Amino acid sequence: QVQLVESGGGLVQAGGSLRLSCAASGRNFKMYSMVWFRQVPGKEREFVASISGSGGSTTVANSVKGRFTISRDNAKNTLYLQMNSLKPEDTAVYYCAARYYLNSNYDSWGQGTQVTVSS
Repeated sequence: QVQLVESGGGLVQAGGSLRLSCAASGRNFKMYSMVWFRQVPGKEREFVASISGSGGSTTVANSVKGRFTISRDNAKNTLYLQMNSLKPEDTAVYYCAARYYLNSNYDSWGQGTQVTVSS
């Protein structure tokens, strides 16, 4: 099982950019598909983007398509989320999660990083 630590959140003006990172410790990072979720207090958790273990397949939510890009560097055991053209509605706590390829549920979650977009 991997342990996950997110970083890169902060306060940015609308139209700005941030890059989130999710550092994984443990073995066989490439055996895990990875996902970014976000959550606003009082609202349900929202899927943002996912990426396969090899990085060859990605999925991005319609709400962020064309603005956010998910990627990974398996040599560095790190997942990324490049966020461009940020909007106030992107304000949330962003979480990364990992799912081992043999499992159906997410095995590990990060602690979350706050992203705040001011108008």
